[in-house]
Amino acid sequence: MKVILTHEVSGLGTAGDVVDVKRGYARNFLYRRGLATQWTKGAQKQVDAIAAGRAARAVKSLEEAQSLKGNLEAETVTVSAHAGESGRLFGAVTSREVAEAIKTGGGPEVDRRTIEIPTPIKNVGPAQALVRLHPEVQATVALEVVAG
Repeated sequence: MKVILTHEVSGLGTAGDVVDVKRGYARNFLYRRGLATQWTKGAQKQVDAIAAGRAARAVKSLEEAQSLKGNLEAETVTVSAHAGESGRLFGAVTSREVAEAIKTGGGPEVDRRTIEIPTPIKNVGPAQALVRLHPEVQATVALEVVAG
């Protein structure tokens, strides 16, 4: 089943891409979260217009993404989470918490959907997260998880 992505989906594509997915995935995940719409011939014309606009902005956004990457990788972001006496967290650090910590730490506003945490963060201490700033640019953010 062909769908048009309206937002970036990790491992699938970016906004405006036409991808082929299984019906259940489209119906139960992509459509319900507003991440995609059904492909039609008329919608294909809109996709072509979006792609032309994206190509015009690509160089500018690439330069911005590289400068943001330098800013994000230069500093350590402190994330406060509830923890027990042994340093084990009650739950795990989420991408939303990381995005809020970046913003409160004086960094740029980052969409939580562009943040990937490779392994669940369940202990107090240092950790890392990946931020996809551009299809060609990923920043590795150093995190310091503290009990709070």
